Amino acid sequence: MRFLRRSVLTLLALLAVSPIAFAQERPARPAQSKPADEAQQGPGVLRLLPLDAVSDKDITLDGRNIAYTATAGTLALFDQSGEKSAAVFYTAYVAKNADAARRPVTFVFNGGPGAASVYLHLGVAGPRIVDFGPDGRDGAAAKLVDNPDSWLAFTDLVMIDPIGTGWSRTPKPDGGKAYWGVRSDASVIAKVIALYVAKNSRGASPKYLLGESYGGFRAAKVAGALKSEQGIVVTGIVMVSPLLEASFQWSGSQYALGAALHFSTLVATELERTKKFTPEAMAEAERFAMNEYLTTLAGRAPTGDKARAFYGRIAEMTGLPLDAVTKSRGWVRNAYLQHLRANGQTVSSYDATFAVPDPYPESARRGGGDPILDGFTRALSGAFVGYARDELGFKTDMTYVLLGHDISSKWEWGDRREPPGVSDDLRELLALTPSFRLMVAHGRTDLVTPYGVSRYVLDHIPDIGGPDRTQLKLYRGGHMFYFDLKSRRDFTADAKSFYQAGP
Repeated sequence: MRFLRRSVLTLLALLAVSPIAFAQERPARPAQSKPADEAQQGPGVLRLLPLDAVSDKDITLDGRNIAYTATAGTLALFDQSGEKSAAVFYTAYVAKNADAARRPVTFVFNGGPGAASVYLHLGVAGPRIVDFGPDGRDGAAAKLVDNPDSWLAFTDLVMIDPIGTGWSRTPKPDGGKAYWGVRSDASVIAKVIALYVAKNSRGASPKYLLGESYGGFRAAKVAGALKSEQGIVVTGIVMVSPLLEASFQWSGSQYALGAALHFSTLVATELERTKKFTPEAMAEAERFAMNEYLTTLAGRAPTGDKARAFYGRIAEMTGLPLDAVTKSRGWVRNAYLQHLRANGQTVSSYDATFAVPDPYPESARRGGGDPILDGFTRALSGAFVGYARDELGFKTDMTYVLLGHDISSKWEWGDRREPPGVSDDLRELLALTPSFRLMVAHGRTDLVTPYGVSRYVLDHIPDIGGPDRTQLKLYRGGHMFYFDLKSRRDFTADAKSFYQAGP
């Protein structure tokens, strides 16, 4: 998400992973939650965590009733001295009367780094989702409703909040730093998954990962850690608006290739805004972006008639004034956002079609937060706290952290000489696990993680075992396209087909 970008630009020093040993705290938990003062979940702030809360529920999906068990609880991690070093909060939904050896189980997490899993949990996959009112964007109108598109129709679900997010904590305030890095984060999430699998006898189940934004990046790293450290092989990964290669992701204003990979998102935004979107118009924009646009930006700036024709075509596609395109010499990402703001609105980078009145119209620079990330989606945390307490029975006075901004600023990315990416991880997963498959989903108007980057990365991965093993799916909307009802339904249908095609 937004603070993911700030942290990548620093590319901090190589992560030195502290040796940490992990284990389950106890073989079994009572079926009902107890008050925090009785739970004694551990030292420090961990005392505020109650014991696991287990409840029986049901939901109607695709015309059939599915009875399931919901568990809201924590898994314990220990250091080498045997002291409890962290508690990781999770929410699991498991269908009853199902063949556990054949039914998939999907482990779900968001990104940031520093985001809790509630976005995917209450936004697309879980049995309950948040309705943001008639226009789908009012946090004050947020309410929980049954999710007719829940992924419980085809997979069990385990939502995981990484340490420092949600209710996942270390006993000491600064203890989370040991877990805030690419390598340590992947190892910890892999261990948490292994603990859940062992505790719930899911070793034979097909295992999938679902990750959004940095969570897509994380999923590739976790899959490797699961295999090398835990002996667990992942069947497939679904990535939502993922970060795949940082070198392409945020170079739209610096390098010709980055600008070309961002360009189709700008055109998609303009087509959606003007209600002129067609697949044919998008296909033409993509051809132009990776041919004339790319080669012209990569060379000397055009002059004369060639310049007028080139800049005129860009202006026509993006809706920008010709003089703005000419002034920027075709590097129009920032110019496009400024052009939209000139109309008295501030536009979200997470969906460039989403705008609200500019709270600081007199300022030359945009002020305030992002209309989506800092706008209506903030209500997700309050909605989840009420849901966990009132419906799941998990009651704690600990604050639920939706977005931990300090986590992204302290994130250890690894080798500063190499921008972070997962292309190599994906190549190895495809080469070493014949049944492994990948689905990447994007909203067309997302400027944080433009879909053009993922298309480029996937196009340059060898067709190992056949082209159908990797899929790119595009939907109306932005980074969190699933807040659009039709896009959520289409995405769920595509995901169901993806799972059903698996082993």
